[in-house]
Amino acid sequence: MHNPPAPSRILRAIVLLIAVLAILIPALVVHFAPPVARHRLARPVPHRVVPQAELPAVEPVAFQDLDPDDARAFNASVPFVDGPNPAARPFHLSGDAAQQARAIDCMAAAILYEAGDEPVGQRAVAQVIINRVRHPAFPKTICGVIFQGAERSTGCQFTFTCDGALVRHHWADAQWARARETATAALSGAVFKPVGHATHYHTDWVVPYWQSSLDKVAAVNTHLFFRWTGWWGTPAAFNRHVAADEPVIAALAAYSEAHGGVASVGGDAAPIDVAAAAAVLPTPLATDGNSFLLTLDARKMTPDGFAILAARTCGERAYCKVMGWTDKAKTPGALPLQPTQIAAMSFSYLRDRASGFDKALWNCSEFHRADVSQCMKQQVYVPATRSTEGFRLESLPGAVRAGAVPATLPDGLAGVRRKLDAPTAKPTPSATVASGDVR
Repeated sequence: MHNPPAPSRILRAIVLLIAVLAILIPALVVHFAPPVARHRLARPVPHRVVPQAELPAVEPVAFQDLDPDDARAFNASVPFVDGPNPAARPFHLSGDAAQQARAIDCMAAAILYEAGDEPVGQRAVAQVIINRVRHPAFPKTICGVIFQGAERSTGCQFTFTCDGALVRHHWADAQWARARETATAALSGAVFKPVGHATHYHTDWVVPYWQSSLDKVAAVNTHLFFRWTGWWGTPAAFNRHVAADEPVIAALAAYSEAHGGVASVGGDAAPIDVAAAAAVLPTPLATDGNSFLLTLDARKMTPDGFAILAARTCGERAYCKVMGWTDKAKTPGALPLQPTQIAAMSFSYLRDRASGFDKALWNCSEFHRADVSQCMKQQVYVPATRSTEGFRLESLPGAVRAGAVPATLPDGLAGVRRKLDAPTAKPTPSATVASGDVR
């Protein structure tokens, strides 16, 4: 038998060795590679449609151990459910002013910490919260839904309530104001239709264990939205009566007067006013960036809404004056104001944080106030030539310092009368009041 020459046998051995190594080396790399270098796949949860007679369980949030890129790839492979995705019904918050204020601030916190300062994402998150409060598987109040499980270090329904985010990260006043506008609108009938009756959502770089047991219905920015399968995801399931007794959330006290923080504008928390919350903000006077002269539409906005609009208008200013008239023809365009303009004023708001002053006042001949301390007091206007020592007009139009007593009062002039022989009190900074007030 003829044997091949030695060089040919050597060549064959080399080729065989190369082939073995080409198979063996990748196998060894995969086997001994650290876990972070492996491509992991999400483990599907057995799919089960909960029957109508059984209330679906609300599982704590737990995520599969996936790299963000792997999670995004997996999420992209999950199809959207076929069939209709009907919009939810409009929701209108009930309860008294304090309860409504607590619900609004809970909602504002949730949409701000969950979606950031982004209006579309905030509206989507707000709709999920409203869907949950209507569903019998969840708590019956807005704050209850949001802070469900917050007493645990893990397993809460909204992670910002138990991961320390409320302490670690603080949003600016203007961002809170925008979040409250969105929250107020959602709790006053605004519907975000794209998410339908979704009760769950997550960002596209994570995969919760509950995901594969729900129907994927929408994507908004980087968030994916899901509803329960079967009857529990249909409109008929969202028929639970919502309670008005919103709890006080101590964790929000640093951000919300309604939850135990500082006193609110005008005293008690104001009821919801969608027009005030959504109104286009006016620009300040060209001559004074902290002063605003407004025409107020009492047909669309409640008197309490004036205070909401004033606070929004002032934004983060430490010092701010807002004066409003309900008659456009009587609304001035510049300062200083004339006595007739002051007399026609319907509302005023003054903020002076350096002095700890924050006060809204109404013209109670136009708008009844249960608290008389919120009423503008009648004015006394006396020509400068007839004033006595101690009678001075405050730089804020319409305000008069305490102790100001005119020498004489013309017959028929309504106002505050004091005995002329009474000692004149010396003005103090604490006596300065908002436009239209006399002390």
